[in-house]
Amino acid sequence: MLADLTAGAVQDAEARASSRPTAEVEAAALAQPSARDALAALAPADRVKIIAEVKRASPSRGDLADIPDPALQALRYEEGGASAISVLTEGRKFKGSLADLEAVRAAVSLPVLRKDFIATSYQVLEARASGADLVLLIVAALDQPVLAELFGLVGQLGMTALVEAHSADEVDRAVDVGARLIGVNARDLTTFDLDRDLFGRVAERIPAGVVKVAESAVLTPADVTHYRSAGADVVLIGEALVTGDPVATLRSFLGQRSPEASSLRSESR
Repeated sequence: MLADLTAGAVQDAEARASSRPTAEVEAAALAQPSARDALAALAPADRVKIIAEVKRASPSRGDLADIPDPALQALRYEEGGASAISVLTEGRKFKGSLADLEAVRAAVSLPVLRKDFIATSYQVLEARASGADLVLLIVAALDQPVLAELFGLVGQLGMTALVEAHSADEVDRAVDVGARLIGVNARDLTTFDLDRDLFGRVAERIPAGVVKVAESAVLTPADVTHYRSAGADVVLIGEALVTGDPVATLRSFLGQRSPEASSLRSESR
């Protein structure tokens, strides 16, 4: 599944390159304002932080939400207390696009992640040209020299790489390239099986000073608490936010009362 998704994403990027050459995309990337500081936004704090995801569909769950206005969805995330926004730009299975990313970037003040199956320098340049502040690099999809090359390019363009692992060995590979933001995905992208306890088993391999991100298998506040207790600084959440009220759901995950609930409590005293 991961190999197919990556191959499809690369093919789609090659098709775009036929009408928008690398030199043009690179010029657009270099002309962008400086990327926002994602490491500062996601730095460890006394409470968990959340990357909220604009996600229409997935291979494992099919269609999740229509999301006709990704910018409005992202603004709701910002209102609810998210620390960064993730935007799926893969079009075949996730029904996303770079246009979604550009719309979100123009709407919010938070750092924005391009979440896709990145395997070429062209895709990294596209991310910056579209305003991304972060780029997802999936260890399992890349051999180590390519991972190191793309990680370096992300940094040269002023962005931050979220380097995603699915095993202890992959965490070690992420550490080896110098990743300062490491995600552990509970979903095995080769089988799409979920293992919510994977994060806790491998988190100790992530050095101090590196931001730890738990990904997938988050549907309730208890799931966020589970990851936080295992050492997560940040939790990335998609499905639970697009299938319900994003503001209320985010506030419940962050342990915040809604303004309405706070007002009712004050009136009852």
